Amino acid sequence: MKKIFVASTNPTKIHAVLSGFKLMFPSEEFSVEGMSVPSGVSEQPQSDDETFQGARNRCKNIFHVKQDADFTVGIEGGIEEKSFGMEAFAWVVIKSRDDLFGAGRTATFFLPQNIADLIRQGKSLGEADNIVFGRVNSQQEQGAVGLLTHGVLDRTKCAVDAVVLALIPFLKVY
Repeated sequence: MKKIFVASTNPTKIHAVLSGFKLMFPSEEFSVEGMSVPSGVSEQPQSDDETFQGARNRCKNIFHVKQDADFTVGIEGGIEEKSFGMEAFAWVVIKSRDDLFGAGRTATFFLPQNIADLIRQGKSLGEADNIVFGRVNSQQEQGAVGLLTHGVLDRTKCAVDAVVLALIPFLKVY
């Protein structure tokens, strides 16, 4: 059984990682455990580069703690201002025991003005969603994308696709 350690205790991220690995390696068995490790970036990353760096840092930092891991996974959500609005996305970085890395990014979507304004005032995306939608801890459920699409997409679905993309280097197809 392969051991996967996810640099998060968020159940949506842990479930997405397990689902992505099962899709790509259906004959393998996996155990998945999550734990908090520092990202080394701001609480709400403000650019694509900072978000990627946070995911990569989490992936590396969890490996330092869990050296018996077959795979470590860092997932970091971020936002970035564009000339036409504020976009939201996440990066997934995966490291294997033999130092192979893979990365994948979720789909990008633009935030409504009221949520973007709260982020510009210093709130995280999760905090802004909770305020606008009257929720508590929405980031550990369907996330912004789920709230904004009325559940058609959710945080887990988006992250599964990014996990699958991050696993491409681990496939023996080339």
